[in-house]
Amino acid sequence: MYSHGARPMADGRTRFALWAPSCRRVDLQLLDGSQHRLTPQDDGWFVLLLDCPAEASYRYLIDEQWTVPDPASRRQVDDVHGFSQVVDPQRYEWRHCGWHGRPWHEAVIYELHVGLFGGFQQVEEHLPHLVDLGVTALQLMPLAAFSGRRNWGYDGVLPFAPASCYGTPDELKRLVDTAHAFGLMVFVDVVYNHFGPDGNYLGLYARQFFHEERATPWGAAIDFGRPQVRDFFCENALMWLLDYRIDGLRLDAVHAIDDDGFLRELASRVRAAVPAQRHVHLVLENENNAAHLLRDGFDAQWNDDGHNTLHVLLTGEDESYYADYAQAPTRKLATCLEQGFVYQGQANRHGRPRGEPSADLPPHAFVLFLQNHD
Repeated sequence: MYSHGARPMADGRTRFALWAPSCRRVDLQLLDGSQHRLTPQDDGWFVLLLDCPAEASYRYLIDEQWTVPDPASRRQVDDVHGFSQVVDPQRYEWRHCGWHGRPWHEAVIYELHVGLFGGFQQVEEHLPHLVDLGVTALQLMPLAAFSGRRNWGYDGVLPFAPASCYGTPDELKRLVDTAHAFGLMVFVDVVYNHFGPDGNYLGLYARQFFHEERATPWGAAIDFGRPQVRDFFCENALMWLLDYRIDGLRLDAVHAIDDDGFLRELASRVRAAVPAQRHVHLVLENENNAAHLLRDGFDAQWNDDGHNTLHVLLTGEDESYYADYAQAPTRKLATCLEQGFVYQGQANRHGRPRGEPSADLPPHAFVLFLQNHD
């Protein structure tokens, strides 16, 4: 099985691999104007080994018609429609190699948007202040490259490429490195349930990436039944944890993935790849309150039940999903603090059962919060 994207090799060459099962021909175009044809392999792969140094800029030409970025691009030269860039993940010289993270029960999480700070370098400048606040973990809202220069982060289309308007891959590594020097963990919010609407070209050459017959609020659902698709996202998770030395991932809206097998595989591959002495944490956002995942590879879940109950108590608001918490909110808060989830199989306002029993789980399996980006 091939790894997605452009990978520098020890002999100075770069291996390019693109899964493009719904096209006939793939060519590599370099920024210098040269063009090289990839060799078709089994199962829809196209592969090329080329004398090509790190930092070379490239894109793919599909069926001699469409030019597209690498979907596993590690860096974009400009925007998500342009050239990708070969990145050597080993180039950065880490200064704090003795860092092994912190145990999960020490996590006091500060969620932030890198763009609002001004970029990776500006976030780095604020680290002493965050330490003074008592924070022990930064959670960076999604970093995947998106169309334009301003975005919430949840419309990313190139999940391996940190958004160029935030800074370079090495600047992100320096932020992580400096955070570790302050004793801070760094988490990244990753979006594996959909792609943004502008700049995702997978449908041109890899229609099999999606379930066309299964609709989601963002279009056709991603087909996690295919090993190439599972590998794409598992390799992304491992990139953050191994190449960037991120301490944990927050998986966005996994209730929209609807494939527990993929989630368990991702957790298993992460646990197998990370050295035993490292503390690496996997945290879910999951409206389904699927407690079984918190016993099977995942450390915790952001507890919407806790937030919603506290919100009703503090504001009196009872519209939309807050209606589920309007009756006896103090009792619901006690249930949340004692057992984790409020909804553990009970019917919600629509009359549908929600959640699974959670009373056996430890308190630190639930991230209790008053505010987040929502």
